[in-house]
Amino acid sequence: MNENQKCMENYETVSEEIKYITNSLVRLKILATLYEQPLNMKDINKTTGLSYSSISSNMFGLELGGFVYRSGNLYYISNTTELYITNILELKDTINLFNRFFNILDAHIVDMIPENSIAQLYLLGRAILVESNEKDIYRAYNIIQHALKEACGLKCVFPFFYGDFNKYINDLIDENRHIEIIIPQNIKENFEYFLNLENDNVEMSTFNIENNFLLVVTDKVMILGLFKEDGNFDQNRIITSKKEECIEWGENLFENFKNKINK
Repeated sequence: MNENQKCMENYETVSEEIKYITNSLVRLKILATLYEQPLNMKDINKTTGLSYSSISSNMFGLELGGFVYRSGNLYYISNTTELYITNILELKDTINLFNRFFNILDAHIVDMIPENSIAQLYLLGRAILVESNEKDIYRAYNIIQHALKEACGLKCVFPFFYGDFNKYINDLIDENRHIEIIIPQNIKENFEYFLNLENDNVEMSTFNIENNFLLVVTDKVMILGLFKEDGNFDQNRIITSKKEECIEWGENLFENFKNKINK
């Protein structure tokens, strides 16, 4: 049997197992409860509100399939099932995220975001979509400028040259803050002219990809902006968050992209 056949058999097995878990709300409820902690039958009944007969009949199938096992009077989910449940929850979070951020993900270019970061989009669950409006047409840019002004350190991808942003970056350079910046090769001279890049605390990389994305990651906030399919940067919408997991996602995106362009 060749590797492709083995992979296909494994895929089909996993697909059937996930299908068995997800095509019953009762099984999902039981497994989601045991995902939090091992419980006995009485506590499963109390936590889920399911009848003993419903729990018992489904638990028989779950045990038979190796999804759960019993030790003493407690039921545990298997390591493989724990991974399945984690992936199901992450997929649910990602779908919810896509729905919430539809205005910035639809008709926008996301191809340039490394696959590693796409796979962890669920970490942006507590991020928010900020949109400009008639009363504040520069809302997105103002948030970016405020983030740069308040930063103690900075990692950023700037796909275009914008003087007001660079003013605050220079202030950070003057304060000897650590800065890592990734910019397009074709406007490198603009940045070199404006920024004091001779400072040892500044690291600069370049890329040759058009219509990339904007990323600002400081010690306090993460900001992501995208290009529209027509090639213009969407200056009216950004995704942003001050939550730790969102900042961590932004830092990982920066590193993933830096690795991608340095290959």
